[in-house]
Amino acid sequence: MSERSSAEPPAAELQTDPPPVAEPQTDAALVPERGLDGAGLARSGLTLVSRFARMEPWPFSLALFGGTAWAATVVGSTVVIGMVNDRVIVPVLAGETPRSAALWAALALLVVGVLRGGSVVLRRWYGSVTEARVQAELRRQVADRVLAMPLSEHRKRPTGQLLAVADSDVTFSTWALMPVPLTFGLVALLVFSIISLLIADWTFALIAAVLFPLLVGVSRWFSSRMVEPATRSQEQVARVSAIAHESFEGALVVKTLGREAEESDRFNGAAGALRTQRLRLARLSSSYHPLVDALPLLGMVALIAVGAYRVRAGAVTSGEVLAAVTLFGWLNFPVRVAGFLFESLPRSLVSMGRIESLLDVDDGVDASPAEAVDERRHDRLPPEAPSVSFDSVRFGFEPGVDVLTDVNLRIEPGEVMAVVGATGAGKSTLCELLVRLDEPSAGHIELGGVALGELTPSELRSTVALVFQESFLFATSLRDNVALGRHLDDHELWEVLERARARRFVEQLPGGLDTVMGERGVTLSGGQRQRVALARALVRRPRVLVLDDATSAVDPVVEAEILGGLRDGSGRHESSGMTVLVVAHRLSTIAMADRIAFLESGRVTAVGTHGQLLEHPGYEALVTAYERDDVAGAASSIGATG
Repeated sequence: MSERSSAEPPAAELQTDPPPVAEPQTDAALVPERGLDGAGLARSGLTLVSRFARMEPWPFSLALFGGTAWAATVVGSTVVIGMVNDRVIVPVLAGETPRSAALWAALALLVVGVLRGGSVVLRRWYGSVTEARVQAELRRQVADRVLAMPLSEHRKRPTGQLLAVADSDVTFSTWALMPVPLTFGLVALLVFSIISLLIADWTFALIAAVLFPLLVGVSRWFSSRMVEPATRSQEQVARVSAIAHESFEGALVVKTLGREAEESDRFNGAAGALRTQRLRLARLSSSYHPLVDALPLLGMVALIAVGAYRVRAGAVTSGEVLAAVTLFGWLNFPVRVAGFLFESLPRSLVSMGRIESLLDVDDGVDASPAEAVDERRHDRLPPEAPSVSFDSVRFGFEPGVDVLTDVNLRIEPGEVMAVVGATGAGKSTLCELLVRLDEPSAGHIELGGVALGELTPSELRSTVALVFQESFLFATSLRDNVALGRHLDDHELWEVLERARARRFVEQLPGGLDTVMGERGVTLSGGQRQRVALARALVRRPRVLVLDDATSAVDPVVEAEILGGLRDGSGRHESSGMTVLVVAHRLSTIAMADRIAFLESGRVTAVGTHGQLLEHPGYEALVTAYERDDVAGAASSIGATG
């Protein structure tokens, strides 16, 4: 078994307290500091909305146009209502019959109503299109970044936190986007309203001039109060996701150790903390909306009182008062939407900051996953199996704590090199460095005389294949799991499955190559999953194959057949073969290698054949232990079949 899988048991097995979830980093340009005033929050919100608008300029512009057109039709409808009152209703009450005016009034109301309905459709449809497209683009960016992140970043971030960023954070980040067109329309409505009220009577405009700043001030104050609870809420969402994902992934450990109650309490604690944070948000929201709803109503009361006085004075008509009151009545709905914008803005900024903290992660040693794999071998690499050399390589997961120290090792072209060492010696780390999942802190690694850093990711991936001990299979057909995006006919697939000694059991599956695997390949045994993973690597015809204890779940006879078959060539060029680096803990596997590298505490202390290394005390003690394990395993197998 590789040292990582042995040294790191599941958290649910050893841990009683919830593990700390990494505090998410935030982007200073977008995320408001806790306690930031309304002006700073507005600037951050404008930056966020501008960014989204640049992502989808045309639908967003059409949504803004719809909001502006809606504002114009609202003001127009109030003017028409006032005219209807003065030219139709009042004359009718006086005993007149203004048929022509009534006809024109009905036509005007119909036209304004149709235009207002069209503007609403335009605003809502293109607002929804903008939001949906922005969310899709953000999720694509997050997925690309997660796939491109170096392995060191994956170790820092729980899977649940990454899921929360891709799901809830992307959703919350765009919450502030949907109300923007109508809020923009509200601004236009305020401008049009002031103009309309000034034309009607200056006292009406004065009431609006007092009311509108009050609405803006209350909204800005409320938004600044929302920042801290919104931040805490999103952090807690990530924590709940992380705990849930860990508990679900470790379900077997939880059940076998009887920790269901503890894990349930752990999750309930996190969920309770999330409930508390969301109740804080709800309390703020419940105090904000009644106040915002009341302000336009107070304005209407003031307008009616002042309007009645101005009508008696002969300064305005009753229709103008009716138009002004109707206009203030229309303010209630957009003000509520603007309130939703100010309520959503802190959450959106916090969520976008969490997304930015992920998008800003350096690619490290990888390139974009969208880069097409170059099937052509690069001229710098030899067409046959290349040599592999480690020159004074040093690496550590934490600064000052080395896992590998001054590793010097050369694997000749076409050679099978076994790496042997106790748990924690650095065997898996050595394999990961060879495929650049991590970067050495010192020294360099060469492939065919070319430094790994000089190779593009596509060149490296088309030359070197790594098969892990823990074989991951996708919940799709076995055919797709092996081909993994390549267009291969059945003959090629069966050929590579034969080389991985997987053909026999695949033929016995109900659907053969088209059998759908369960999640993570749980419908197959451990040994079967390992052989499918090996076939997936071999189908790429690598010239360097790295097996990180990749046959540990396969019985020794089949393992010997697999390793023997690898010596026969890569499939395409039978004479060229492959350079093979295999982490081994079975004596039979070790004995099949051309040479063996013995790792002790992160150093290669001896290299040679099995017979030569038996003179090394540490190696002899280790292989003696391996031999006892092999004998015990064989005895248990005989007992199971007897």
